[in-house]
Amino acid sequence: MENQQPTPFEKFNQKIRNSITIRLMSITILVLLLLIPTSMIQSLISEREYRRGDVIREVSSKWGDSQTISGPVLTVPYYTLNKYYDNKEKIYKYSKTKHFAHFLPDDLTIAGDLNPEIRYRSIYEIIVYNTQLHLQGEFPAPDFKKLGVEPDHVIWEEAFVSFGIPDMKGIRDNINLKWGTQEVAFNPGIPTNDVIASGVSAKVDLLEAKTDSEEKTLRKNYPFAFDLNLNGSHYLNFIPVGKETNITLRSDWSHPSFTGASLPDEREIGPNGFTAHWKELHLNRNYPQEWLGNAHNIYNYSFGVDLLLPVDEYQKSMRSAKYAIMFISFTFLIFFFVEIRNKKRIHPIQFILVGLALTIFYALLVSLSEVIHFNLAYLISSTAIIIMISAYSFTIFKSGKLTALMSGVLVLLYGFIYTILQLEDHALLMGSIGLFIVLAVVMYLSRKIDWYGIAKGKQE
Repeated sequence: MENQQPTPFEKFNQKIRNSITIRLMSITILVLLLLIPTSMIQSLISEREYRRGDVIREVSSKWGDSQTISGPVLTVPYYTLNKYYDNKEKIYKYSKTKHFAHFLPDDLTIAGDLNPEIRYRSIYEIIVYNTQLHLQGEFPAPDFKKLGVEPDHVIWEEAFVSFGIPDMKGIRDNINLKWGTQEVAFNPGIPTNDVIASGVSAKVDLLEAKTDSEEKTLRKNYPFAFDLNLNGSHYLNFIPVGKETNITLRSDWSHPSFTGASLPDEREIGPNGFTAHWKELHLNRNYPQEWLGNAHNIYNYSFGVDLLLPVDEYQKSMRSAKYAIMFISFTFLIFFFVEIRNKKRIHPIQFILVGLALTIFYALLVSLSEVIHFNLAYLISSTAIIIMISAYSFTIFKSGKLTALMSGVLVLLYGFIYTILQLEDHALLMGSIGLFIVLAVVMYLSRKIDWYGIAKGKQE
């Protein structure tokens, strides 16, 4: 009986199956398809990070939110006269419009302690703090001539000092202002939002007379001092309002991040905490020592310290997930070379299963890192995936040597990614060098492969 000749369709089908180009295109398509579950994993990481943010906001709303303290600011009302014509009486009259002039202190010194505490809600850690600060300084006598305001139009008896606190729930004790020889209590609310939107204020006396018969006049300066006991979370910022502002902050938190418009002039960071000192001059900012109304915004010049957790598991998990396409591509490349060099036929379904195992690694990593340290979570997740893929590879290759090779490559890849995650600032350099080495190894191993001969041999 004669051998039946294959039909043209069967020949075409056989050619497609044996085509190296088609094989590589198929693997590329599989890699791109596996980006779908990878993107879902990244969405999961973002969702979990957002959930943690919700928990932080919930706890902060009850304890005290992030605080940016501003002031103190001395505010003195004045009025302007507006001429208008009264149609009834047929005469010109004048109406008064109230305005506010604001004056900043010549000297401001802030010193105190920042006492952090880690609170737990479900599986999440939240950093909160209590700070006890002592503020003192000195205001000069208000000079309305510089501002072009008539002295007779100044309402001296309504002068007040304001101090900005964004989240008033954080105030733990009454705040009493020592104003010269007097002591007055701060009250919630500020008569004008020209400078400070939220905070406390206290009426102060600017005019005084040595005897009852003498006319009241302004003093040369007005020393002040008060203590602040304040709760907050995440960060504590300051706004420099003094002509010279000196701030000294001490804490037992060993992972501070100094942020804002200015960094400390002096700082010491150690395992037992940090000490930081800022010195700011009025020349370092773009607003003067006195102005009228809401002419200037002081909040653009805040600076301070963030209390960071040593490890942000979501940030590291997201960074590792961004290397997923590289990880999957390298793993598939190893399978492809094993298939070419050892003539081990690998089905696309087997590629997909291995790829899904690689993507599950990221789900394991983020879920474990929420309850244990990130490094331990990475070790457990990578070990589990390496064992699973190695066992599955043995059923495909039927060779202990090839399986050991596959396991070794996976160990190197996971170790490489872990190293990149730890380096942070030099991650790009390390990644570029790693890619260069991988490409060089691939080029070396494939230098003697006759790609046309492989396809031709399979067809024959």
